[in-house]
Amino acid sequence: MPPPRTREKALRHRLAELRGPEVEAKALDARALAALAANPGCRRRAILDGAGVDKAVLADALGSPSVFGQSQFAFVRGNAFEAKVKADGGTELLRLAHEKLDRGAEPPAGARVPDLTAQGPRGRTARTELALREAAEAPGAWTLLDHPMLALDVAGSPAFLEPDAVVVHPDGSWTVVEIKSFPMLDGAADPAKVGAAARQSAVYVLALEQVAARLDSAPRVRHRILLVCPKDFSNLPTASAVDVRRQRAVTARQLERLTRIEEIADALPEGTCFSPELPAERLTEAVESVPATYAPECLSACELAFHCRDRARAQDVVTRLGRPVRAELGGLTTIGEVLAAARGEAGDPDDPAVAALRRAAALRAEALGTAAPEVAPCR
Repeated sequence: MPPPRTREKALRHRLAELRGPEVEAKALDARALAALAANPGCRRRAILDGAGVDKAVLADALGSPSVFGQSQFAFVRGNAFEAKVKADGGTELLRLAHEKLDRGAEPPAGARVPDLTAQGPRGRTARTELALREAAEAPGAWTLLDHPMLALDVAGSPAFLEPDAVVVHPDGSWTVVEIKSFPMLDGAADPAKVGAAARQSAVYVLALEQVAARLDSAPRVRHRILLVCPKDFSNLPTASAVDVRRQRAVTARQLERLTRIEEIADALPEGTCFSPELPAERLTEAVESVPATYAPECLSACELAFHCRDRARAQDVVTRLGRPVRAELGGLTTIGEVLAAARGEAGDPDDPAVAALRRAAALRAEALGTAAPEVAPCR
């Protein structure tokens, strides 16, 4: 077996071939990782994300453009708000961290803000780990890491992640900071948006735990992250402590279930390439060579969802009805099989799924047969 460094180099070369010649890799961020963890059985998403394929561009080339993306106005507004939160060495951000997470500590004053500049993601990751190590070895002061770089192993391939900030408390513990531009009205924000931020932050917590485990005396990575948002309808920052233990546990479990990327790559036909410059027919053939696991939830998380939904409809598979329905149907994999089983034309009567379908069909027929007759018009 070749040494790990040689295998990693060979995998990077293979993934570059899949991405296409001279196509720049799209970085795998925490939002994409959270979505990938939500659907660990999808080999298509795993290999495309692992190869750094821009799925939005790929969806356009396949004729099923995605609706993902942030408006330029929202992007500028978000950057302006983040700059305001981190102004003056992160004074306001650290004040919020002290108020919401660590009231027992000394108020932040003269916090350390180390320079994390380095060449390339690997260099920035090493510089971040060094800064965290130095902060852990010199407790008693607040430290703010602005846009650190973390690495997380995903299906045998490293993913480089960049949280908005990480705060090191005087006791040496670490907190992830997530800065969002959606408002917090009367102390509460949109639950759906908070949930998405929590899932994203859980990925950062996992990456930080890997860094902590490499230190001699592993610091505590806090499972309550600091979510910073505009207060009401102003541009003033406020914050809330969000517990991400559940999201962290789910994400860790799902990432462990991912098939290793090299196994998926080795199973692909020779010459497979996902470059959007290819003819549509050849590109479609390449994408279809990797099995997908489509579910309606993909529509809110994956740029290829419309393409995969069309294929699921064409193949008549039950996964397009949702994971809960699919789980109840057992070995019935197509809607045609489900209808045939309900009508008594196919299926094992002893199969619980088949028995339930036939019982439901009988109840429906009975209800329709005993429906009340039309009421006579009033005279």
